[in-house]
Amino acid sequence: MPLKFKNIAFYFTYQNCYSICTTYPKEDSLMKQSIVHIALVVDDYDEAIHFYTQKLDFTLIEDTYQPEQDKRWVVVSPKNSNGTTILLAKASNSIQKDFVGNQSGGRVFLFLGTDDFHGDYQRLLSKGIEFVRDPKVADYGTVAVFKDLYGNLWDLIQFNNEHPMHSRLI
Repeated sequence: MPLKFKNIAFYFTYQNCYSICTTYPKEDSLMKQSIVHIALVVDDYDEAIHFYTQKLDFTLIEDTYQPEQDKRWVVVSPKNSNGTTILLAKASNSIQKDFVGNQSGGRVFLFLGTDDFHGDYQRLLSKGIEFVRDPKVADYGTVAVFKDLYGNLWDLIQFNNEHPMHSRLI
């Protein structure tokens, strides 16, 4: 049974909404999404930039002062990576400061994928990176755990060629 409308503007609004709300996009036209940044709470921007660019050999993507919030927008990423980046976010209150170095409650927090595990492992050791778990070979690949400058735990990991993550990372 057709609906009757007293207000012509409402009718057109209803028709537009009905048309929009009942037209579904084709599966191949769905929006593409990705995780752009992971926020990592730090004590100091400059010491964090130094660690990530000099010790881990990351690229500084952006370092922009935001005067309206009196903070910096600092983004780093592994060299030659087009994936997720790390937003270095300075702790601005006591609650945030409590999480510096322990953002994941003692678990490994971040995973640094590589296509040359042994080369990167030796390079990181030579730059003074502290590994808290020695390299081991597992079903999924080769992994070792290291600490960043604040104590957050990272996996240095090279997935086996057969592992589903291998083609996503390298």
